[in-house]
Amino acid sequence: MVTVTSNLINSHLSEQKVEQMFRLMETDLEIQNTLRMSNVMAVERLKYNDHGPVHSKIAAGSALEIFDLLIQEVTPTTVQNKVCSLEDAKVVVLCGSYLHDLGNSIHRLDHHFHSCVIANPILDRLLKKVYPEDSALAVRLKSEILHCIFSHEDEVGCLSVEAGAAKIADGTDMARGRTRIPYRTGKVDIHSLSA
Repeated sequence: MVTVTSNLINSHLSEQKVEQMFRLMETDLEIQNTLRMSNVMAVERLKYNDHGPVHSKIAAGSALEIFDLLIQEVTPTTVQNKVCSLEDAKVVVLCGSYLHDLGNSIHRLDHHFHSCVIANPILDRLLKKVYPEDSALAVRLKSEILHCIFSHEDEVGCLSVEAGAAKIADGTDMARGRTRIPYRTGKVDIHSLSA
């Protein structure tokens, strides 16, 4: 059995590009402060549960765990479509799940769209570091990552296994009462009651 925590990600960093990208995101000033502001908007102002750096790590670890289970039975969409290799597909899942809530730093409404706008230049910058020898691949990966981010919203359909893993993983951050924060503060809506 797998325990969903912020440490789960560490068991999925055996591939060089996956680990490199994770370390870059974890130490990136823009990403970390945007995620911090996502929590200011979501937790402090809207009384939602965590949407910041810890949630990003939990979602990313869960997404890679789910993806590893899925690819035992199905071919990843990006590999099937000859977009990239399996290791690169894992970079897609990692980035899509880690960056999916950046848009909450602006507002919860349409946050999946805002997350794509914010992530776009960040991905340009980081993908150049991980894929300095192949800018065409970096462009393809950015499209796949942005698809993961955009389609994590309930109403948006996933068009890849990678996006599906990221979307499902977003809902796995429930350990140790983390989703009960809004309920304990007295907020009564569908999100707090379902927690």
